[in-house]
Amino acid sequence: MSKRVAVIGAGYAGMAAAVELAAAGRNVTVFEASRVLGGRARAAQIDGFEVDNGQHILVGAYTETLRLMRAVGADPERLLRRTPLRFEFPGEFLMSAPHLPAPLHTAFALLLARGLDWREKLAAIRLMQGLKAQRFRVDPDVTVAAWLDANKTPSRQRRLLWEPLCIAALNTPAERASAQVLANVLRDSLAGTREASDMLLPQVDLTRLFPQPAAEFVRQRGGSVHLGHRVAALRREGDAWRIDDAGPFAQVVVAVAPYHLATLVPELSSRVDHFDWEPIVTSYFSYPPETRLPQPMLGVDAGLAQWLFDRGALCGQQGLIAAVISARGRHLELPAAELEAGIHREIARLVPGLPTPLKVQTITEKRATFACVPNLSRPAAASGLPGLWLAGDYVAGDYPATLEGAVRSGVYAARQVLLR
Repeated sequence: MSKRVAVIGAGYAGMAAAVELAAAGRNVTVFEASRVLGGRARAAQIDGFEVDNGQHILVGAYTETLRLMRAVGADPERLLRRTPLRFEFPGEFLMSAPHLPAPLHTAFALLLARGLDWREKLAAIRLMQGLKAQRFRVDPDVTVAAWLDANKTPSRQRRLLWEPLCIAALNTPAERASAQVLANVLRDSLAGTREASDMLLPQVDLTRLFPQPAAEFVRQRGGSVHLGHRVAALRREGDAWRIDDAGPFAQVVVAVAPYHLATLVPELSSRVDHFDWEPIVTSYFSYPPETRLPQPMLGVDAGLAQWLFDRGALCGQQGLIAAVISARGRHLELPAAELEAGIHREIARLVPGLPTPLKVQTITEKRATFACVPNLSRPAAASGLPGLWLAGDYVAGDYPATLEGAVRSGVYAARQVLLR
């Protein structure tokens, strides 16, 4: 019994913990309420296509995600399309990192950016240099908008560079987002190694990217993964834990969404009941197979959509375009048909002669991520209960609610288990 460990939740955090434990020889049992692995980053069926409940991108700085992908046989070179950093809003802005060593790649990306004048480019470089001089500490933590105000950031640079970066990384509008957490992201990506700023675009759905091969890895090492098993009771009995009628388990990693904590462990609900939530809306447009975007990923300036992804170029799903809208905004007030029609018009401005979509389906994750606001108190991995650990993108750490944040939390929780 001293080696038996349970993981509740088979999202990226839970499966990262399970893989780390199984690799160390622990007997691992994973319980997942859904029949699909991945949690809030999972596969969904759309008109015969395997897509995602929300389009995600990774970056080269996601070192733990890439390490565990390799460990379970999910080759990042095959499953992810790696390209140098490229932010493009057609006709407005283009920033692309050249093949130069760090930190020259970032400096030249800003210097050569189209759509900013020299004053704006130099202001962006000074902003990054100022962060580096402060060792990427923003003290006191303020909103990204207030931080940009304090640095007298030109409005066009804000609109085309920093605000889209903030939304993409933190899924929280600049008016509410933590400048410190954005600084952490910039430290590890734009200010990191040459490869750290690379964009990694999934070429398979998010379940097959990591959770599915991770589950196979666990099973091959004697563990088990139970899908469609919603845990109804988690209780301490003596010096062990029981999960429904299963157990005993010496230790448990709880890797569920934070708003499910109250059901499983009521005494921990106060650690997250002050959280607020941000949505992600993803609309999938099916067009004739020959329909393509000019680039696999494009930004939309001042539109309803924020980012467009060509699933044909990325995943071989010809004619399928994903439109992503992160965080709160005016789009949430629109009827679905009006929102989809507006996004179609935005795509049509980029694709001459675009026909009417054959089908559109919109997925809204209302609580996709926690709102990453300044000075947010996030719970530690150590629950304070014997043998019970928390894992998830919301657990205390440097990163916002990202796949890498989830994976890092799972790895940390597993390593704490292994120390006991």
